[in-house]
Amino acid sequence: MAIATSDVIPLSQARAQLSDLADQVKAGSEKIITKNGESYVALIDAQRLDYYHRLERERIHLLLIDEASRGLADLAAGKVKDARSTLSALRRRRAGGRASNPSDN
Repeated sequence: MAIATSDVIPLSQARAQLSDLADQVKAGSEKIITKNGESYVALIDAQRLDYYHRLERERIHLLLIDEASRGLADLAAGKVKDARSTLSALRRRRAGGRASNPSDN
């Protein structure tokens, strides 16, 4: 949904017209409330906010599935390293010693 210029409202005006703005939002509009000329908050319908939250959770789940798939593909391709030796090499490096490259292990 595109935001029209009329949907951008200064905070002082929003305070005075909150009931009317809430009715407009419930009818499907979205409002951007500004403070000192900058975007400050948005006024949206509660059901739409819930929908946005569900979309975000779904996106996170898809990202996790993608990461797991890539990890399984790396495992299947043999692109794995021993965790203990890799961590030891990282610790030696942090301690200031010149450790071997973890990919050499």
